Amino acid sequence: MADIFDVIADVTRRELLRILLERYVEGADAPHGGEMSVGELVTSMGLSQPTVSKHLKVLRDSSLVTVRDQGQHRFYRLDYAPLETVEDWLLPFLSADFDPTEDGHADGVMLNARLRRVATRIGAFAGTAGHRVSSVTARLRRDGA
Repeated sequence: MADIFDVIADVTRRELLRILLERYVEGADAPHGGEMSVGELVTSMGLSQPTVSKHLKVLRDSSLVTVRDQGQHRFYRLDYAPLETVEDWLLPFLSADFDPTEDGHADGVMLNARLRRVATRIGAFAGTAGHRVSSVTARLRRDGA
């Protein structure tokens, strides 16, 4: 399996992940269940079907997407769990300059490494939720709902 960083280094695969994220955010309760067909992805990307399929295979092999076969059709869905490796690698860089006070204490409490990781994850989830709300709100405005 390719290194996750090699997989997401490609701009086409990042765009496929972004499109699948938008569908994922719409939710499993939506009629599409958070999935997109290859044909929908081809239309969204504006690329040929073989090109899109080639990139989907790389994403599938890296477990970034799951596929469900229905007859001759394939439906893809985002699986963000492997991206936690990227998040774990990236977080120290994003928080390197974080110093809540001069003495390194947040409200008088020194956070140990485990608590910092938990707090960071909570912040990441909150950011994701905010992004989802923004995406849905923008879509509703765009669709005139």
